[in-house]
Amino acid sequence: MKDELIVRGADNAPLYPIMLDDSYDGITELLRSLNMQGRKLCLVSDSNVAPLYAKEVTGLLEKEGFFCVSFTFPAGEASKNLDTVSELYEFLIEQSFDRNDVLLALGGGVTGDLTGFAAATYLRGIRFIGMPTSLLSMVDSSIGGKTGVDYKAYKNMVGAFYQPSAVYINVSALHTLPEREFLAGLGEVVKHGFILDKSYHSFLRENAERISAKDTEVLNSMIYQSLCIKRSVVERDPKEKGDRALLNFGHTIGHAVEKMNEFALLHGECVSVGMVAAAELSVMRGVLSREEADEITALLHTLGMMTKVSALDRETFLAVCHRDKKADGAKIKFILLKEIGQAYIDSEVTDEEIWAAFQMIIEK
Repeated sequence: MKDELIVRGADNAPLYPIMLDDSYDGITELLRSLNMQGRKLCLVSDSNVAPLYAKEVTGLLEKEGFFCVSFTFPAGEASKNLDTVSELYEFLIEQSFDRNDVLLALGGGVTGDLTGFAAATYLRGIRFIGMPTSLLSMVDSSIGGKTGVDYKAYKNMVGAFYQPSAVYINVSALHTLPEREFLAGLGEVVKHGFILDKSYHSFLRENAERISAKDTEVLNSMIYQSLCIKRSVVERDPKEKGDRALLNFGHTIGHAVEKMNEFALLHGECVSVGMVAAAELSVMRGVLSREEADEITALLHTLGMMTKVSALDRETFLAVCHRDKKADGAKIKFILLKEIGQAYIDSEVTDEEIWAAFQMIIEK
């Protein structure tokens, strides 16, 4: 199995390819196609993923004559900060990496965001290739060029738009992904159907059991379709000035839940409950039917995803929502739904409405 998508720029010129495969065997072919032979490679990974795949990938590279070193950092959101980036800078300097060399981001969203940010800023920019291993990073953070790190527990507050040279997805890596991580990734998958493509939502609903069973054929189709949807958005709006903001459905409340739980919950879990709250908010504002809001919650529940969360302090919760990077001055740009498959931006949502919607997802 080998599929390819091309992400294009505003002038329709190709920016980078996304390769879908069922192994890592094609990575050397990709590097050669990008004229990277003879350049030093640094495989950046975390302490969970490195033991699973780093040796395999570096072995394939070295067998084909590539020089590759590895940088491994402690797994988890707590490492997604400027301290880890600084350690990576130092490692690259010690290894004499220059502007023509390449970083390989092997791992989930934390690894991809951190490596991409380091690539954007080391020597004012060097090349990097995304090699996502989690479902979340495959369908979301690996495409679009958004890189960044957290700053003092504020998620993704420091970053840059910086495109990879390519993305290489080994779909079989999902079989070593912990179930909780897989379910968290489904949060971004179902979001694509909720906001932009009702037919994709129907595909997910009809294939929910096969998705939960990690049926290879369905997973390949699911990932490919999600990538096509996100590609269409980022191509139209590469710097998140318009339509791309729709991808933030569920994220304002989700980020607040994530931060106030001190990142004990996974990003996708928080987005899942955030989408339920955003659907409830859409109903309150009279734009989404009660039936479709219930359909959203039902699909999340069928797939085994989070739909409830513990209670939080009102004032702190609202303050965190207002500090979200998606806020615009005193107003929060909320992504709501007119119907499944049709999202829009609403900047008139009040704190009272936000809090009332949050009450709908609190565990009783």
